[in-house]
Amino acid sequence: MGLMLKPPADTAGKAWPAILIGLFVAFGGVLYGYDTGTISGILAMDYWKKEFSTEADLSITASQDSLIVSILSAGTFFGALTAAPLGDLLGRRIGLMLSAGIVFNVGVVMQTASTAQPLFIAGRFFAGYGVGLISALIPMYQSETAPKWIRGTIVGAYQLAITIGLFLAAIVNNSTKGRNDSGSYRIPIAVQFLWSIILVVGLFFLPETPRYLIKMDKYDAAAQSLGKLRRLPVDHPAIVEELSEVQANHLYEMSLGKSTYLECFKGTLGKRLMTGCLLQSLQQLTGVNFIFYYGTQYFQNAGFRNPFIIQVITNSVNVASTLPGLYMVEKLGRRNLLLLGAVGMSVCQFIVAITGTAAGTTVLPAQQAAIAFVCIYIFFFASSWGPVAWVVTGELFPLKARAKCLSMTTASNWLLNWAIAFSTPYLVDADHANLRSKVFFIWGSFCFVCIAFVWFMIYETKGLSLEQVDELYGVVNQAWKSKSFVPSISFQDVDHEKQRHMSLNDIAQNQERKRSVQHDETVPAAHVTETKI
Repeated sequence: MGLMLKPPADTAGKAWPAILIGLFVAFGGVLYGYDTGTISGILAMDYWKKEFSTEADLSITASQDSLIVSILSAGTFFGALTAAPLGDLLGRRIGLMLSAGIVFNVGVVMQTASTAQPLFIAGRFFAGYGVGLISALIPMYQSETAPKWIRGTIVGAYQLAITIGLFLAAIVNNSTKGRNDSGSYRIPIAVQFLWSIILVVGLFFLPETPRYLIKMDKYDAAAQSLGKLRRLPVDHPAIVEELSEVQANHLYEMSLGKSTYLECFKGTLGKRLMTGCLLQSLQQLTGVNFIFYYGTQYFQNAGFRNPFIIQVITNSVNVASTLPGLYMVEKLGRRNLLLLGAVGMSVCQFIVAITGTAAGTTVLPAQQAAIAFVCIYIFFFASSWGPVAWVVTGELFPLKARAKCLSMTTASNWLLNWAIAFSTPYLVDADHANLRSKVFFIWGSFCFVCIAFVWFMIYETKGLSLEQVDELYGVVNQAWKSKSFVPSISFQDVDHEKQRHMSLNDIAQNQERKRSVQHDETVPAAHVTETKI
């Protein structure tokens, strides 16, 4: 197959501008990863506990721990839902700039200035609100600008940026944990200003997505945007053809119904929305954020040596393991990679649970085995479910409802993120459920559920344009049959008035019949023979 991802031979223009733009926008994932990763170390810092504790023994109670960590996820849930009207009203680009430059930074300012829990918690909420907006808008921007042959890798790079953010948070926390002043927690928090400045400044120079401009009926602006992305003149046949198909597909979708929230739950769109929401929910239920939210505290309380170093190691594995995933998502496809990842994660989680339960975490060989299989689990997650969940949800939806549906799937991710962050302290705390290593049985069971979910619900969308994905869901009824799908509809040839009540399967058959008739009527001159009398 070759080691490099290469564009199809007939691809017009240049691919590198769109690729670089998509990869730069993915940088917004650093805000997400760093913000979620830094809290694990901060809660374990001695100075922070002394400054923020309300208990006589300078401890943080399970309820306070739960609230401080999970309030960010509550903010992200509402932020993700708000991303739809913001992205549709102001555009993907301006929406991102507002989210990263203003909303997110308000939360960072509040956290940096805080010296007690109330202001710190409020800052976590507002920072989370900004992260929620960003987490829905970035995959949307990427999927609407990326060439179809490498779209999976580009959107998956968002997860790579998240892992880099988590890694940077672990590094900064480890560097400041020994300080006996407010710099121990203020420095890790204030560093986030740098990430938002980089993203916002870069967005000043990037174009709006062509598909959003088509949605807003700005064809000329869309042509200029796509021309910049492909490095082609606006009147180039490839630009005209691609935009005409996007516009025709959008008109067809609009002829079926308005882009209301109610429409998102109907027909194949409802099926796609359910798939996206379940995919994002199960991504969280695999247990990955238990490790990155509470890993330092868990390893510390369980008697592991050097818990901060362990957290740096797990984050390093997370970053490195995402890279093969970005390659495999285009080579193996979405379905195969998600299936492989689900099997690997399930096995690793059960091994960690069995090892910790049977041997205990204070036995050195058991500690080493647990850490090893946690790292192997992270490899499977980071190379599959981490990036591919964002890839699949970014590809699922038609233009008219993409912002609304993506905001709801992303909100599902954050809702489960919040539920796990809120409940985990009670699950592992000695005064409550006291599951300790047994909690990995829960994550392993959900990983097992992921296997069945992928088989029955995930369609293969590798190599398809976003418009061809609409045809895929209209023509193919079972997910396991999707790999044999071949696009056959040209939306430019669809009569939106006469064929609005026809299924895409019927439209495809009609167009195929027309092509067959036209082929039969066109006889090559070389085969015409003259009949003499």
